[in-house]
Amino acid sequence: MVKKVYLAEPRGFCAGVEMAIKALSFLVQAFEAPIYCYHEIVHNKIVVDRFKNKGVVFVDSIDEVPEGAIVMLSAHGSAPEIVNASNEFNRLSVNAVCPLVSKVHHEAKTRASKGFEILYVGHAGHDEAIGTTAVAPDHIHLITDENDLENAIHKIGDDKEVALLAQTTLALSEWKDIQDKAYENYPELWTATRGDLCFATTNRQSALKELVKLSDVILIIGSSNSSNTLALEKVAKESGCERVYRIDSAEQIAGINLHDDDVVGVTAGASAPDDVVQSVIDACASFEPVENVRVIDEDEYFPLPSQLRNLVMDMNFAVDSMFSKLRESKGISNSASVDLKRVFQNDKEVSASEVLVG
Repeated sequence: MVKKVYLAEPRGFCAGVEMAIKALSFLVQAFEAPIYCYHEIVHNKIVVDRFKNKGVVFVDSIDEVPEGAIVMLSAHGSAPEIVNASNEFNRLSVNAVCPLVSKVHHEAKTRASKGFEILYVGHAGHDEAIGTTAVAPDHIHLITDENDLENAIHKIGDDKEVALLAQTTLALSEWKDIQDKAYENYPELWTATRGDLCFATTNRQSALKELVKLSDVILIIGSSNSSNTLALEKVAKESGCERVYRIDSAEQIAGINLHDDDVVGVTAGASAPDDVVQSVIDACASFEPVENVRVIDEDEYFPLPSQLRNLVMDMNFAVDSMFSKLRESKGISNSASVDLKRVFQNDKEVSASEVLVG
């Protein structure tokens, strides 16, 4: 047991993750297994395992997806050639890319078409970075640290227009330091009017900084391959907390040396389900009531992928056509028509955490 638990607000699922999880959940319920997914739908082991248990097959190559199968592309964004290939061989492809990642892809494509060289700040090997650099591979320079920046500046020279883009899930400090140095070399550097860093990522980092002021221990819930979760861990340490632990689930709390006089701050990366957060809070068993630390209310909503909405409209038309003659022969009014258009009418009110638990 601990003395008290402070819980970050906001935390956990962002709008992009909400959209992707609900979209894949619909496919799982509407069609027979297997459903294929290119890369992990989100970077969270618990979420991925739950979908595996429902018959989802996660692949790292579109070639692994059979002809005529249903395939979803992950929230992190995919290379253009992957998007195109996913529609070949009569596959039904649903692209669950986060709109904020799509925005960066558009920026990269536009700047490259205008002759810019692009400094892209991101993590080598991360799905989002792989997908974005593939948009304009001849013009994008992946920057993971200041050494990469120096090498890119030397390669680009002084006679090119230069743009600066970023992986959406970075810690603010990772982006800001490189941005400042890039401006020193390129005073006319182009950057997006609205920055590339995801609002949900920065909101969670802001809430975490407030938690650090109140807590002896910080527990960050999320998987080790989640960039935004690792960014939270980095922010907590930079903010002065000496006892920072990243955990996947409540089971790992047993390995942490908590004391009955500890004040514990709890937050979660953007891919961590809320029921897992609740189990961690329960495992802490604080003497005092849990208290929320709120820095902002998030109300962002991303509609389900257009391919999925169009699919449901097509299904509605097909079902209606099949039964129209039957209704006529039985004297049934057309008002009895099947209306699949209403399937998603309450989507905004239903959380992805609820969908996963269900």
